[in-house]
Order: sequence, then C-alpha cells, then structure tokens
Amino acid sequence: MLADPRVKDVGEIQTEFLFDIVVDLNPRLNFGRGPVGQRVLFGSAGGTFEGPRLRGEVLPGGGDWALFRPDGAMLLDVRLALRTDDGALLHMTYGGRYTTPPELRAEMADHATRHRVSPSRYYFRTNPLFETGAESHAWLNDIVCVGSGYLVEGGIAYKIFQVV
Repeated sequence: MLADPRVKDVGEIQTEFLFDIVVDLNPRLNFGRGPVGQRVLFGSAGGTFEGPRLRGEVLPGGGDWALFRPDGAMLLDVRLALRTDDGALLHMTYGGRYTTPPELRAEMADHATRHRVSPSRYYFRTNPLFETGAESHAWLNDIVCVGSGYLVEGGIAYKIFQVV
C-alpha cells in the first residue's frame, strides 16, 4: 500500500524541561463504584513547583477526580491552582493514565510504603495545559506539556516538560 501523499514529515517531537512539582494530598474521598468505574477524589493540600522559568506553590483546593476502570487503570482528571513566586495565579489541568502491572498491585496497595516503589515499574503519564491572565506568564496559555508522575510520601510528584 502506498503512503498517502498528504502525509508530511514534521520532525520528531522535542521537549524542554519546565518544572518539577510535588502535590501534597488530603485523605482520599471514595465515591464508590458507579456506572463507569470507581470515582475517587485525591484533593490537593498544597505543594511546590520549581524549574528554570517558574517556581512557586500549589494551592489547596484542587485535586484529581480520578476514575478507576475495572482493569485497575486510573484515568486522571486534575485541576490545580498554582501561585508563582511573583504572585501570578496559574490554572493547571491535565488528564493522563496511571497503570500498575498486576504483579505490582499488592505492593502498591500499602499506602505506607508504595512511594518507595521505583517509577520505572509503573506507567504514570500526563498532559498538562495552563491558563493565566498574568501577562508575565501568558506564554503558558499557548503551550502543551507532557509529564511523568511518581508517588512520594504524602502525595504525588511530576516532572513536567514543554513540547517545543
């Protein structure tokens, strides 16, 4: 079969490090199993973010309205409010997937120790977008990011990259 002549070479996707973020979490709220899976709210209790162009704090009140599928995969639906060190407010949203291989699920079920499991053993990826009215950070309104997540004691963390 011949390639479609409309297909163009756009090059490889390139990324640039944006920041590391740690989100402290409140105790989860489990809404139970509904018609599309088990809904759980992991509420944000605060945190920090820092990179070469941005740094600041994660404000309480946001969170992840996660949906657990019957196969154990978690679908992320996150909204966070960030305040930069210069006082700008950023609205950060992202979806993503967090999947744990069946052989790792028992180890990950222990909330006291699961943050010690290497992130290389599970898949935790996100696609952050930003909104802000702050002129100094308006460039964030026009970028797409990707992130790699991992568990930390008391919360979650991500390494966020801008797609350039």
